[in-house]
Amino acid sequence: MTKMKRNAISPTRAENYAEWYQQVIDAADLAENSPVRGCMVIKPWGYALWENMQRELDDMFKATGHRNAYFPLLIPMSLLEKEAEHVDGFAKECAVVTHHRLIHSADGTLIPDPSAELEESLVIRPTSETIVGVMFAKWIQSYRDLPLLINQWANVFRWEMRTRLFLRTSEFLWQEGHTAHETESEAREEATRMLDIYTRFVEDCLAIPVIQGAKSDSERFPGAIDTYTIEAMMGDCKALQAGTSHFLGQNFAKAAGIEFQGREPGSRQFAWTTSWGASTRLIGALIMVHGDDDGLVLPPNIAPAQVVILPIHRSEDINVKTEVDGYVDLVASQLRAMHFGGRRVRVEIDRRESRGGQKQWEWIKKGVPVRIEIGLRDRERGSVTLSRRDRDASEKISVLLADIPETVTSLFDEIQRGCLERARQFRSEHTRVISDKGAFEDFFRPQAEQQTDVRSGFALAAWCGDKTCESWVKETLNVTIRCLPFDPPHDDIGVGCVVCGKPGSTVALFARNY
Repeated sequence: MTKMKRNAISPTRAENYAEWYQQVIDAADLAENSPVRGCMVIKPWGYALWENMQRELDDMFKATGHRNAYFPLLIPMSLLEKEAEHVDGFAKECAVVTHHRLIHSADGTLIPDPSAELEESLVIRPTSETIVGVMFAKWIQSYRDLPLLINQWANVFRWEMRTRLFLRTSEFLWQEGHTAHETESEAREEATRMLDIYTRFVEDCLAIPVIQGAKSDSERFPGAIDTYTIEAMMGDCKALQAGTSHFLGQNFAKAAGIEFQGREPGSRQFAWTTSWGASTRLIGALIMVHGDDDGLVLPPNIAPAQVVILPIHRSEDINVKTEVDGYVDLVASQLRAMHFGGRRVRVEIDRRESRGGQKQWEWIKKGVPVRIEIGLRDRERGSVTLSRRDRDASEKISVLLADIPETVTSLFDEIQRGCLERARQFRSEHTRVISDKGAFEDFFRPQAEQQTDVRSGFALAAWCGDKTCESWVKETLNVTIRCLPFDPPHDDIGVGCVVCGKPGSTVALFARNY
């Protein structure tokens, strides 16, 4: 009789994808819900992932001339009102501060002091374009002050009715870039350059393939002229927006008064601005793209610990334990002297007094790329026993001490490259070019629709550009246009709109999304 493989995560992805996602977060000890509705507590392992993302992105931003600053959490209501389309886009998600003091009521509960009502209500930032614009108007007086390239690492708050850890929470962490330029062409170039940086980061560091494109008018950022996006396919075939960059034109500059002396004497003109951002939802993307039924799987470039060392003490003899521990420290120091991806290798030593099997599975669920076991026999042989997260847990190899640097570096390269290749293959297998409306409906509404998770995927099809056709797709199939790809991966797409049949003006990427 064939022995059934047991999985560390229950239910599996195939059984219940949404619940599997929650269980991986719990098993990997990434985050949990807080007492505050819609908000999460990011635990050390999850926050270490975010710190690594910050570090990589921050270096990339600074290499292109951007500097970090910080702007207030509270934004006066009057500032939001200056850009009508912007405030309309965020109005339903805003949390508002109206009082500055609490008092005890007659029954002893705390209530806002009626005498402490603010003269002007303050909005907890849903995004910072308006408050940044006010400051830019002070800082920019001449074309010589441009370009102004600023980034902010911060939290934002958007009141969400239905939340899911990392993917959609009321409060989340992100970076938001804000720039001002002398000309339209410079601003557009900045917006596309930052999209390229996001693409490079997500593909090279997170090993997640993305499709670049422009958002349709109905999906673009409120107040923007153009919104550019990178879209990634998750393990359930839904799309996730992994980063966006916005060309704002002069809309926000006019609202905030970002006006400057031009190159011609006496000339005045408004700046051209951009904004761009990526958030902690990228941690959710990591889970869903690379995770398996044993938990998290982390590409080495972003893993909080790239190697975990597990000392094995089968003897109670203190001398044996000391000998093994000394060898563990020797191996750890050798690993920590190595570099991968331009940074020192990150090593964790698990010296807890727990059973070896239990510790093994805890690190498997956390997704550490390489596990090293060291016992007395390894010490005597001058070797280590090594396992990799992207292979079966029972698969182990013995590596001599002298060969560790070359072997581990090679494994990191293989695992990093393998993660990206598997994700690309998965996306390719679940992407269809569709020119017929009936086939389009069947793709997103198959016979198995009764199931909770419908694994449709990405559809590339012609779209006439009419909002009526876009709305029909959204209302009928619960599918949106994720982007209008800059470089469609297929060139054999029909010329007629997949909905109405009229000549298609562009190729669109359709999918269900998070």
